[in-house]
Amino acid sequence: MKLLVKGGRVIDPGNNVDEVCDILIINSKISAIGRDLRVDGDEDVIDAKGKIVCPGFIDIHAHFRDPGYEHKEDIITGSRAAAVGGFTTVCCMPNTDPVIHNGPVASYVKRKGEAAGFINVLPIGSITKNLEGEELSEMAELAQAGCIGFSDDGKPVMRSDVMRHALEYAHMLNLPILSHCEDLNLSRDGLMHEGYYSTLYGLQGIPAEAEEIMIARDVELAALTGAHLHVCHVSTKGALHIIEEAKSSGAHVTCEVTPHHLTLTDEVVGTYDTDTKVNPPLRSENHVKALVRALSEGLIDCIATDHAPHNVESKDCEYAKASFGISGIETAVAVIMDRLVHTGLLDITEMVRLFTVGPSRVLSLDLGTLTPERKADITIIDPDTIRRVDPTAFQSKGKNTPFNGMELRGWPWMTISGGEIVAREGRLA
Repeated sequence: MKLLVKGGRVIDPGNNVDEVCDILIINSKISAIGRDLRVDGDEDVIDAKGKIVCPGFIDIHAHFRDPGYEHKEDIITGSRAAAVGGFTTVCCMPNTDPVIHNGPVASYVKRKGEAAGFINVLPIGSITKNLEGEELSEMAELAQAGCIGFSDDGKPVMRSDVMRHALEYAHMLNLPILSHCEDLNLSRDGLMHEGYYSTLYGLQGIPAEAEEIMIARDVELAALTGAHLHVCHVSTKGALHIIEEAKSSGAHVTCEVTPHHLTLTDEVVGTYDTDTKVNPPLRSENHVKALVRALSEGLIDCIATDHAPHNVESKDCEYAKASFGISGIETAVAVIMDRLVHTGLLDITEMVRLFTVGPSRVLSLDLGTLTPERKADITIIDPDTIRRVDPTAFQSKGKNTPFNGMELRGWPWMTISGGEIVAREGRLA
């Protein structure tokens, strides 16, 4: 099979490419990149004029809920949602039932992702058994089964000795620990960011320090063990300072940020719409500005969706009882394009880096570039398409989005996975 993508602006930060050219795909691989490519005429031609052609986007932090919570999402619906959202690779967090804490569960996730056939689905194994924070999971077995890192995301590892041992074992396996940094002693019963608006709205607050204290502990343990620590969903200004200092001192520390933490503040919680309830919580404006600034300065390694779909019953209730989480994999690219790129806060090339070579380097994946002979995973963006967010049209089972009804400019136009067109103009191909 041959596919020719013609005339798009090709942005490939991993190979320092930013020019209008063509991409030829043969037998699921990138065959050639250049201007005015000519072949024998039996290829399908995609006119990408006016579009941004990128390596396939990678989401290193998503919850596909499968196995165990398929009423919220499953690997098939999650894969479809990812394809429509412009992602060709998604890494699934282990807070499933059973937890991804041994080889058979990890293998199940990989097999079901391959059977779905839309995108690459990679499992992340748990740090501890049943996410209980007490006993380490079968980490070597998980690595052998294809896990690309370890995390108890959704729950912090509160015991410092357990986290130290986890970092030591992960280091031996040459895999990262993806840490959910939260001191439960400070955040327990909290519903939103602690500050002016939590007082105004009468909701229990979660202080920024609950995140920052645990990040400080974990970067110290990373320095002690020499292990790779990846900090999930950074949301505070103080956290950025700690991470910057850790990187400057030579510790192997990376971090991610989500589209909602980059573009929404705690003020929006005043609607009491439970779709604004997320952990870590939406922060105040000074934190959001610091996160955006850190993007352009290169401190943040990647953007991740923290896609957390929920069924209606989990969200259609009073704020205190609602589940934390935002269904974000289908809107992530458009939110960043509209709120940051089109407003001049983030360069388009840097955005592509944060979705491609950035996450690829965090997890040491052989992905994220348009290098010839590599698998043809490609995301094409139409920077000028304007569309209103309509959760009823989501491929995801989770309709819980705070962006509902917003008009956004700049959407994924086509997703090509392994040389096959899997999504086009907001629909499955």
